[in-house]
Amino acid sequence: MPGPLRGRDLLSIKDLSREEIELVLDTARIMKTRYYSGERIIPVLKGKTVALIFEKPSTRTRVSMEVAVAQLGGYPLYLRRDELQLARGEPIKDTARVLSRYVDAIAARVYSHKSLEELAAYSSVPVINMLSDLEHPLQALADVLTIKEKKGSVKGVKIVYVGDARNNVAHSLMLAVAKLGGHIVLASPKELRPREDILQAAIQAANESGGLVELIEDPFEAVKGADVVYTDVWVSMGEEAQAEEKRRLLKNYQVNEKLMSLANNNAIFMHCLPAHRGEEVTEEVIEGPWSVVWDQAENRLHAQKAVLALILSD
Repeated sequence: MPGPLRGRDLLSIKDLSREEIELVLDTARIMKTRYYSGERIIPVLKGKTVALIFEKPSTRTRVSMEVAVAQLGGYPLYLRRDELQLARGEPIKDTARVLSRYVDAIAARVYSHKSLEELAAYSSVPVINMLSDLEHPLQALADVLTIKEKKGSVKGVKIVYVGDARNNVAHSLMLAVAKLGGHIVLASPKELRPREDILQAAIQAANESGGLVELIEDPFEAVKGADVVYTDVWVSMGEEAQAEEKRRLLKNYQVNEKLMSLANNNAIFMHCLPAHRGEEVTEEVIEGPWSVVWDQAENRLHAQKAVLALILSD
């Protein structure tokens, strides 16, 4: 029988149950173990093509997704928006229906989550969110994979996200940690708290899993006793017009040695990258003993291979 994710879209962490997230993480660990044993090609997607649509530039997402599809024996078809008729005004629904006739899945990195939802509504093949303004589920899956590797579990672990808690990374991380029974604290100015509907979904998930979701404005209070300290850039792509205001709001939310000293002795530092050293994080932290950002970045590959295999493999 096909697995529970076979043929499904993945637009949000909300699309996954706790058991399905655990299945992705277990599969990712198997993929990673086989990768390091020298088995670089596991041809479960042999003969299949995945269209990769990029409206935004990318390093980790593009490379990890192309390599993931290739290492599963499939063909990754990279498509920039300006190479498609989308750039000349073709409706998303037309693009979705045409691509569905050619490929086995569509993964998209878009500015607007609404574009992703329309793509999924009109596509007859699975659609995977590689990033939208609302969520970044593939990043969150790599994040919780990393936390499990470093801390043994997500359940009961205190994870503190410092900075803009209204962004896509914070939203998906909050949902994933809440579903897995972790303690997620979002340290941000009140103006940059998570979107209310996503916050409520996370609180409900935490109530069901035994986890906890907290909002704390003071970053120094928030990180006390933290097992994981996480941050992201203050100004995301497409937010350039808000840059000055966001930097003003977040000037006291830098992750530095003073902040890390309040976390647990064995705390780790995480960042989804790219990092703006000297802004949201200092050089001493990202290059220091706390940092696991390179392991975290690598885990994008293994988590995405798991997602692709579970959605597309026979």
